[in-house]
Parts: sequence; structure tokens; C-alpha cells
Amino acid sequence: MPMLFTKLLAAIVVTFFSTIAAATSPSTWPVSPSRLHLSTPYGTLDVAPSEYVYESRLRIDKIDVSPAITGILNITYAFSTPKAQIALISINDGNNGCPVTYRWIALQESGYTLSPEFGSCSDQIKVSARGRLLTLQTPSYSAPGKIDVYTYDGKTIKHRTAKP
Repeated sequence: MPMLFTKLLAAIVVTFFSTIAAATSPSTWPVSPSRLHLSTPYGTLDVAPSEYVYESRLRIDKIDVSPAITGILNITYAFSTPKAQIALISINDGNNGCPVTYRWIALQESGYTLSPEFGSCSDQIKVSARGRLLTLQTPSYSAPGKIDVYTYDGKTIKHRTAKP
């Protein structure tokens, strides 16, 4: 009898979390683009492969960025502004607790700037641009059923949690 109860309880827990996942992961989440190379007027952004899966490196003109960005990397989105090319980088460093984080990199004539890491540990994202403001939306890790919204203005990342 205890084994039956344990199996029933496990089934209820799985069903509960599947329902939450479905609520925060609508079928409208697009598949993120993936590229390893981006040519810009300010240099070529690329992902240098490695024999070890979590040691690919982000580079500009074949020179590693600093601070180093390593892991399974993808250049997921890129936007042009009058004075810069801005790309979103997805980073998987092998941490199963939080498999994906993100950073913006802005390439301009004077060099490049990197945002701090951000995200809600999900590869389900929607990215948009309005004027100079770039927005990433993703299911909230800490508030099931809600969406985390990260905005980037080229300098600062702001975070808020909203209803879907």
C-alpha cells in the first residue's frame, strides 16, 4: 500500500508541475535563432569551438572577449542601431540548475561593451526591439505562471515580473 501511495503522489506532483509548465510555456514561444558567426561594421563576432562542449569562447575578430564568455554559446538575435550592432548571446555553462543565461554585447567603433548575465534559466524567449530599448521575455523561474521581462538600453538591464 505505501508503494501505491508513493506512485500516486508522484503522479500528482508531475501533473501539477506539468500544468504550471504549460501555463508558463505557451505554444507561442518561438524557437530562437542560432548562429555562430555575425559580421558587423565593427568587427566579426563569432563562437570559437572547443573539443570540450562547455568551453566554446566568444570572440571579436578572433580575439576572446574580456571578461571571457565560455560554454555552449549561440548568437541568438542581432539588432542594428545607428552607432552599434547589438547581439544577444545565450550561454549554457553546464549548470543543470540554471541551464541558460544571457548577455548582450554591443559592438561599436570604439570597441565593445558586455552586459551582466541575466535571465530566468529558460531557453524559451521572445526578443523585441522598440527604439533603443531591447526586451527579452521568458517564463519566470521564481514566479510560476508569470513572465520575467528584461529590458536593455545599451547600458543597464532592468527586470520586472508580469502576467502573461
